[in-house]
Amino acid sequence: MTIPFWVYFVIVGILISAYMAVKSGREEREMENESIELEGRVYMERLEKEREARRAG
Repeated sequence: MTIPFWVYFVIVGILISAYMAVKSGREEREMENESIELEGRVYMERLEKEREARRAG
């Protein structure tokens, strides 16, 4: 029994699609973590400024 030639293309397409999904998911996660880290830094700076204002005021 021989497998039609187009089946190999379908299998390769599925593998490429899975690879791209994993790759884009990883990149998205990294960007999300950077965004969360930046928000956290901004929040901590604001808290520090409020503490200094309380001490001075």
